[in-house]
Amino acid sequence: MARRTVLVVDDEMHLRIFIGAVFETAGFTPVLARDGEDGLNKARSQRPDLISLDLMMPGEGGIKMFRELKADPGLKDVPVMIVSAVGGPTFEHALETLRAATGGPLPGPGAYVEKPPKPEALLAAAERLLGRG
Repeated sequence: MARRTVLVVDDEMHLRIFIGAVFETAGFTPVLARDGEDGLNKARSQRPDLISLDLMMPGEGGIKMFRELKADPGLKDVPVMIVSAVGGPTFEHALETLRAATGGPLPGPGAYVEKPPKPEALLAAAERLLGRG
């Protein structure tokens, strides 16, 4: 079976490396990105099987990247796991605000893992999103 690729987008280097190592140890090929702009570029060039996305990042933030992913016909079906210190209800409120501002549907993420992420939580969410769990 081919190794699946996971794009890890986080502005904190230690978390990018940690999350990437968790996935690599589990047999994934990690691709790391430092912000939303870098993440979108790598998503478009690498076509990952899964995206792990932080919300609170400088520059092109995670919510903007999430919105752009879901609007891109080639990437909209890639499962996204939000990994963030922002609480789940706060993220849901931000999604509702985006839906109202854009006037269009915006799906929620496939999974939500709160920081600091535990390896078991990351891998369980990934397996569920990829249909292997």
